Amino acid sequence: MIQYALKCVEGHTFDSWFQSAEAFDKLAATGLVTCAVCGCSQVEKAIMTPRVRPARKAAPKPDATAPAGSNEISVATPAPEIEKALAELRRKVEENSDYVGKDFASEARKMHLGDAPERSIYGEAKPDEAKALIEDGVPVAPLPFVPSRKTN
Repeated sequence: MIQYALKCVEGHTFDSWFQSAEAFDKLAATGLVTCAVCGCSQVEKAIMTPRVRPARKAAPKPDATAPAGSNEISVATPAPEIEKALAELRRKVEENSDYVGKDFASEARKMHLGDAPERSIYGEAKPDEAKALIEDGVPVAPLPFVPSRKTN
């Protein structure tokens, strides 16, 4: 496993783990590495400092690498309050919406055009499908979690 510091074209920085350097390159080339903040798929490796393990008796020091007020997000160690808020958001979305899976883009477009009754839905869409929906004025928003796939 390898941890990379990443940044998107919007300037957001975040960390993520990958099985190997080759795995990161393959995922990034296919657009499957996305920004943890805005969902942008134009992500590249940021400048990183190597992790050097301190002496066993050394006292731990506060993290001086992230300046106060920076927009850096550590995905490796999310804050408990963020996890609770995301869990609550997920619960509300799942209780009050219909899961349409990979048909999300077509269902959202049908509702926008009036070909299907309006209702709250959530599901999965490829980046190009989501971009097309936004360009066509279909009101959609990315969720900060991956839906659990419902099976029969």
